[in-house]
Amino acid sequence: MVKIVIAFYEMTEKHFDKQDLAILRVLLADSRKSLQEIGKEVGLSTTSCWNRIKRMEAAGAIQGYTVKVDLSQLGYRDSVIVLVNLESHSDETLYEFGRTLETIPEVLEAFLISGDYDYYIRIAVQDTRDYERLLREKLYKIPGIRHSKSSFVLRTLKKSDTPLV
Repeated sequence: MVKIVIAFYEMTEKHFDKQDLAILRVLLADSRKSLQEIGKEVGLSTTSCWNRIKRMEAAGAIQGYTVKVDLSQLGYRDSVIVLVNLESHSDETLYEFGRTLETIPEVLEAFLISGDYDYYIRIAVQDTRDYERLLREKLYKIPGIRHSKSSFVLRTLKKSDTPLV
């Protein structure tokens, strides 16, 4: 299955109408559908669908197309949520921390957040030993970490990239 990545911060009903959103819903379900199939589902011609998709791509609402992967099939059976506090909040420290996280393939998502912690990080690991290795070899080698708290995901109740589906 292929999924589509959409930027919602730029997408409002002022810029995109119901037919655009219908096309996006079809693409989110299966972006490998032909223009003929999309047009049939949303009640538009192939040319109209093509023009709307190209316009949404040009506007940056559709950012790209990608394959949806089942990580457990690749050996990554566990996810860990890591909350991190940094010793300093200088621009340089925040920049370097974020840059370093980008180099760690197991880090799936990282957010600078408000509240009791500075960062929310979601990490894919094979098992608890793999996570312990990742902590020792990668995460704890990042300078400036004051404190971290880890929780293994027991079950995913909902996972969605967009509020459209």
